[in-house]
Amino acid sequence: MTPAHPSPPVKTVSLPDVAARYGHAADRIARRIIICAGTGCVANGSLQVHRVLEEKLRAVGLDTVTTVELQDDHVHDVHLSRSGCQGFCQMGPLVTIEPDGILYTRVQLGDVDDIVELTLQQGEVVERLLYVEPGSGQHHRGHHEIPFYKLQQRTVLKPCGLLDPENVHEYIHAGGYEAARKALCEMSPEAVCDEVARAGLRGRGGGGFPTGRKWQLTLAQPGEKKYVICNADEGDPGAFMDRSVMEGNPHAVIEGMTIAARAIGADEGYVYVRLEYPLAVQRIRKAVADAEALGLLGDDLFGSGCSFRLNVMEGAGAFVCGEETALIASIEGQRGMPRPKPPFPAQSGLWGKPTVINNVETLASVPLILLHSAEKYRELGTEGSPGTKTFALTGHVANTGLIEVPFGVTLRKIVFDIGGGVLDDRGRLAPDAFKAVQIGGPSGGCLTEKHLDLPLDFDSLRGAGAMVGSGGLVVMNQQTCMVQMARFFMQFTQNESCGKCVPCREGTKQMLALLDDIIEGRGETQTLELLEQVATAVGKSSLCGLGKTAPNPVLATLRHFGSEIRAHVIDKRCPAGRCKALLKPEILADRCKGCTVCAKKCPVGAISGEKKQPHTIDPAKCIKCGVCAQVCRFGAVVGV
Repeated sequence: MTPAHPSPPVKTVSLPDVAARYGHAADRIARRIIICAGTGCVANGSLQVHRVLEEKLRAVGLDTVTTVELQDDHVHDVHLSRSGCQGFCQMGPLVTIEPDGILYTRVQLGDVDDIVELTLQQGEVVERLLYVEPGSGQHHRGHHEIPFYKLQQRTVLKPCGLLDPENVHEYIHAGGYEAARKALCEMSPEAVCDEVARAGLRGRGGGGFPTGRKWQLTLAQPGEKKYVICNADEGDPGAFMDRSVMEGNPHAVIEGMTIAARAIGADEGYVYVRLEYPLAVQRIRKAVADAEALGLLGDDLFGSGCSFRLNVMEGAGAFVCGEETALIASIEGQRGMPRPKPPFPAQSGLWGKPTVINNVETLASVPLILLHSAEKYRELGTEGSPGTKTFALTGHVANTGLIEVPFGVTLRKIVFDIGGGVLDDRGRLAPDAFKAVQIGGPSGGCLTEKHLDLPLDFDSLRGAGAMVGSGGLVVMNQQTCMVQMARFFMQFTQNESCGKCVPCREGTKQMLALLDDIIEGRGETQTLELLEQVATAVGKSSLCGLGKTAPNPVLATLRHFGSEIRAHVIDKRCPAGRCKALLKPEILADRCKGCTVCAKKCPVGAISGEKKQPHTIDPAKCIKCGVCAQVCRFGAVVGV
């Protein structure tokens, strides 16, 4: 880190003083109500619940505050606060009441009166708002009882559901910025790098490169000017881990960047965040401003003689800008396109200066290491993949949301214990409904039933032909067509290709066309051979990580679901019944009542039959417009 600017230094706030004053004020409040204000709950109306709840609390005479002020010496009845994402997204809006240990789910405006009158005034639990476990029907009172929460190991995510993300004093009270102070005042840059290296922290953005090693490489580069960049350009379909951390605990990201700056000798940093994350942008900007006001960013931090300034930049939503050299080009004002490596950013990054780039979750993990030691950090996870990983659990699973588990946990535990099991197409739990999990988004691959007991970590997943990626987990049931799923991800990567290199630009287009041929019934045996050849060539010859990993979903489908894709090509049949061109139009005789409505509505006269007798469809005439299925009240028409 470079010496402070010669202008008069800003005095950094005393962390113990702030922590003590906040604790004194918070201890004088009888109850705390925490409304989840992550994007998912906000979309479901949690801010309106917060507003109406505040009005109701004041109307019944409960002394209520929405922010704990350091100078407040009064006793209050209720602290009504907001948190970031509490994880259980499908159950939102979520309302937590402490110290009662109550979690209310799917809270609506009409529930506010009962929460205030029954719970806060009479001490009763509103049973209908408690979480009900699928299958058993058991009601659970709070986080400590709900399997979705109690089976996790929430470390990075824990503050996101508890702290007010817009109150820097509360973050400090929870131990915030103490790790940054320690790094600046008690440790050399080499010591910081070594501690993170001993912890075994690996990049959570997908690559899994050792963070401490990356910092050591950047520290070793000559030059007075260096940069730290937070890669918050999270673009994988179904992934929202980084967004939730920024929304729920932005100061942890800032503190992690400050520590990284100390480690490599930087005095300036950038948070590169997607424009599509307005709430994350708002909260990270406020966190930066609050940290600057307290002297936690700026000059002469903690009297160390070191400075660090932070900029927030919004990206335009290009998936390729998640690749570090494309991200750098975007910050520099150029089109976001990858550059050949070497030189690596550690050697020549932003404006040609040595630069370290880490993702949000990686940086938010760093303060935990310096606070509790590398040895403590390694107590969770595996030898080669220490610590925890956040995953966005979505798809055909009972409990969707944001989870955090130690590396080494099995897919079975995530899907069936934390996730609550797999749902069929009617939304019912079905023990035999599991088909696959797409892990790592468009860069990842499929895990099948044979992988359910595979420990999830960087090395074991690579051996299975998949990757951790950013942490998206999309669960699929037996009614999912894996060819269509591969096509979905290929369409995404083809759209997001920057076009700089021919293999990615043209190869993804060709793979997409071949998948379309298979889905629409034009596939031949040579189609499968060509698809594999193109996929292999694109993976080997593309310039950046987007192109190199683009074929992964295709190759995984060929590897794990060869019989299903061959059924499309050879038998002209979609086993999942999803590919319209391969469906045989049919009226099920046991369901048809012979009402003749379908025959009257068919625009090409393809349906025939006597009244009150089962009807039939002539496949040669049928154009699969779907009108017959729409008008049939008995669900007798299939394949259209």
